[in-house]
Amino acid sequence: MVKQARAVRTRRAVLEAAAHVIGARGYQAATIAEIIQRAGVTKGAVYFHFTSKDALARAVITEQTDPFLPQVSESRLQDAIDFTHQVALALRIDPLLQAGTRIAVETTFSEDPLVPYQAWTDIITTLFTEARDNGELLPGVAPDRAAEFFVAAYMGVQLFSRAATNRADLPERVTALWKHTLPGLASPGAMSHLDPHGRCVELSV
Repeated sequence: MVKQARAVRTRRAVLEAAAHVIGARGYQAATIAEIIQRAGVTKGAVYFHFTSKDALARAVITEQTDPFLPQVSESRLQDAIDFTHQVALALRIDPLLQAGTRIAVETTFSEDPLVPYQAWTDIITTLFTEARDNGELLPGVAPDRAAEFFVAAYMGVQLFSRAATNRADLPERVTALWKHTLPGLASPGAMSHLDPHGRCVELSV
């Protein structure tokens, strides 16, 4: 059990080091040597857990969603709004989220893109599906297609915010995104109780 605990700590240290290095220098420029130095582990320890920089990057993408769980309330559409604001706040401070974004952008045009969007799309699809079941969506809105569209728009908004203000204004931009999206998504009855600014959001990271 001691060995297992040490292995878990080592793996986490490597992941966090990779996130910091990739977030600061970019995926292409980051090197395993830099990650090893920041993590304070041996080369063998890194390769025990991750066979390559590609494998390490995929782990960053896979695990970046782990700390984020949508709230559960009577309005699943409001829960979706609150969830996206939680992520917006975390994007300003969470190295895994920041690194995942850089990885996605830098590998978009490669032969084998490392795309983190599917995990986020799955979460929003679930929320939209439950919102539909609660009668919160307009007739004809397909939760999976709407979720895919929203995540694509969200990624664009956060990249624009990163370029313009280093994500300082991201919550305001996410609010604007919801204000423009909700009229084509929410039923009239749901619109009356939805707050695009998000309810009080606490970071869990």
